[in-house]
Amino acid sequence: MDVRVGDTIQTKKQHPCGGNTFAVLRVGMDFRIRCATCGREVMIPRAKIERNIRRVIRQETP
Repeated sequence: MDVRVGDTIQTKKQHPCGGNTFAVLRVGMDFRIRCATCGREVMIPRAKIERNIRRVIRQETP
């Protein structure tokens, strides 16, 4: 799956705050993502997040 730093992802499961969109801060064996609703940062293993991604919203670079 092609996810880059700066992209926004929409997940199948919601964060406990109720949001399901996250900004990607770090990509590697683990993903660091920030909830767009509450701002909490979470690190999740790549295998788990790739199963949970519903849609990738690409950030346009000028």
